[in-house]
Amino acid sequence: MYTLLETSKESLFKKYLRIFFVVAAYWIISITTVFVNKELFSGTKVKLNATLFVTWFQCVVSTFICVSATFMSQKFPRAFRINLPEAKPFHWETIKRVIPLSILFTMMISSNNLCLKFVSVAFYYVGRSLTTIFNVILTYIFLRERQSAKSIVCCLVIIAGFLLGVDQESLTETFSLVGTIFGIIGSFSLSMYSIYTKKTLPHVNGEVWLLSYYNNLYSCFLFLPLILINGEFNTVLNYEYIGKLWFWCAMLIGGFCGFLIGYVTTLQIKVTSPLTHNISGTAKACAQTVMATSWYHEVKSFLWWTSNLVVLLGSFSYARVKQLEMAKKHRVEQNTQKL
Repeated sequence: MYTLLETSKESLFKKYLRIFFVVAAYWIISITTVFVNKELFSGTKVKLNATLFVTWFQCVVSTFICVSATFMSQKFPRAFRINLPEAKPFHWETIKRVIPLSILFTMMISSNNLCLKFVSVAFYYVGRSLTTIFNVILTYIFLRERQSAKSIVCCLVIIAGFLLGVDQESLTETFSLVGTIFGIIGSFSLSMYSIYTKKTLPHVNGEVWLLSYYNNLYSCFLFLPLILINGEFNTVLNYEYIGKLWFWCAMLIGGFCGFLIGYVTTLQIKVTSPLTHNISGTAKACAQTVMATSWYHEVKSFLWWTSNLVVLLGSFSYARVKQLEMAKKHRVEQNTQKL
């Protein structure tokens, strides 16, 4: 009995230790990715005005990593257990079912990166804080799922924080209306992407890794006309550092970070829950904002910080309300089954 109890405690300790390291990895990789991308998109050293090209290159790197990992898992199955089961990216049935999600994926990452290009890292979270609002709206439109009064109040708090943040950011030199608009588009596309992911996953047998491979591969093609229309091919060809090794090393680091953030995001959801992931992401954004203001030596007003606090409180409150509602719904279903 004593041995079983000790074994149970040890197992529980390992579980929480794993969760701690996964959440810590998510925080580190996510914050690092934001700072790396900010330097690539609008840094003083890189100076490459081709955000879509950089994003496209990151998709190429992610696709290459997925394919390489699959090849290695086939050659060395004991060392590499990652696999892409029945990957048929150029099969018409696969394209037909996955390409709508890939279009949203392309829209999401491009708008998020364009937002990051124009706004400061400190304002990046607030600029993209309307994701919860769009989730509520789109869930009602597509699923006819109504929200409780408490949830709506939390959404209004988030909107108030967003509007206050935009108002205060507009008083600073780093404000960008274009970047703020891209932030809103990014929030919308992320919400749409989340909804369509649930619809698309069954078509790939629930394999997140396989879906990530398809999205990145298709985005490599979807970005090409956007890059052409935006005139970025000429920008890249005439770029003064195009032949420099350090530039391509920076691009590879950005691509690797882009791949890692997708992986650790999925891993965090797997070892915790979607709700815990949202809470972790919100807390991470708070730390990221504080770090950004310190790193870039930005001085913000009291109301600017208040707007961030309002958005954070609204987001945390919404997550808590949904958690309690889900628990209540689960208890009701259990009692119904017993009857």
